[in-house]
Amino acid sequence: MQNGQTGRKNLHRKVKGRKVNGHKVPAQKGGFGRKIRGYFFTGLLVLIPVVLTGWIIWKLFLAIDGILRPYVHPFLADRFGIDFLGETQIPGIGFITLTLAIIATGAIARNYFGRKIVNFGDKIVERIPLINRVYGAIKQISQAFLSSQREVFKKPVLFEYPRKGIYSIGFYTQDTRGPVQDALEADMVSIFLPTTPNPTSGFLLFVPKTDVYDLDMTIEEALKLVISGGVIIPKRVEGNKVVKVKMET
Repeated sequence: MQNGQTGRKNLHRKVKGRKVNGHKVPAQKGGFGRKIRGYFFTGLLVLIPVVLTGWIIWKLFLAIDGILRPYVHPFLADRFGIDFLGETQIPGIGFITLTLAIIATGAIARNYFGRKIVNFGDKIVERIPLINRVYGAIKQISQAFLSSQREVFKKPVLFEYPRKGIYSIGFYTQDTRGPVQDALEADMVSIFLPTTPNPTSGFLLFVPKTDVYDLDMTIEEALKLVISGGVIIPKRVEGNKVVKVKMET
């Protein structure tokens, strides 16, 4: 190690932003189009866990409804006039409405009161048995795909694991500090090793910095490679031999 401090400065890039749904969203630097795009992705981060959780619950409801329909539906239709299976459709109106709803949700979720509402809703859902597990899993997966993960994953790296001669892709999180680093002589780095095909679970490994190689790919590209089981490879490295470059120190 020649200059540990320089390496830490290069690796630890501060990202300003706000937390939405327990996740930091990078701040926008201006421009109407960029703001709309930011609102759209923020809206997706908020709505995907909610919508998919609701969709799963709705599917369970339909399964039970198939059994109880002869008794429940006539009662609700007679008493309240509820039509669960209306067939009136206007082509394109659903897509337009969904897009506007996502953008509006993102815009609301980015202001102070919107973040408070989202975080409050998160706390309520997390206390509901069964639903909290479904919602939590969907939220983690959506964040892995739709966010930059800069506040958690700094960059993808390559290292030998689980034995010499076999390599694994992981995500560098930070230089190891505290009791773990104090107990070891070599400079260590903390690496998250994701599982395939679900990258939201995995292992925390402490690896000597000299045994870690930088990869010429983005975090999103590395996630696609992991989730696809090695099928989706960044186009710029397809057919090329991997050139090993030691991690910056």
